[in-house]
Amino acid sequence: MIGIDTNVLVRYIAQDDAAQSARATRLLEQECSAATPGFVGLVVLLELAWVSESCYGASRAEIAGIVRRILSIRQLVVEDAETAWQALRLFESNKSDFADCLVERIAAAAGCTVVMTFDKVAAKAGMTLLL
Repeated sequence: MIGIDTNVLVRYIAQDDAAQSARATRLLEQECSAATPGFVGLVVLLELAWVSESCYGASRAEIAGIVRRILSIRQLVVEDAETAWQALRLFESNKSDFADCLVERIAAAAGCTVVMTFDKVAAKAGMTLLL
């Protein structure tokens, strides 16, 4: 397996730096395979969503599409992919950001019965407000 950092995925998705985007595309489309897949950690997926929104101004729909695309690329293995899919579905169903949805789903997968937060929007993603 080949670990993939956030900046490689950003260059692949954004195609905004000719040299780096070409290398990222070659890595993901030619060097990564079923036999030697690329590995995307949940932290990388989270960073990718954050960078897409904060640096590139991606909309919620665009972020959802980016996450869905990464989860669907057969040459990639996403850490705890089922939890990432659940976070994506949660993200698409409420106004919380992807990070909050992923935090909530990771905690649920770990067996947490509640996730405490001070964030009122995150509470709409299934967390509980700490009052």
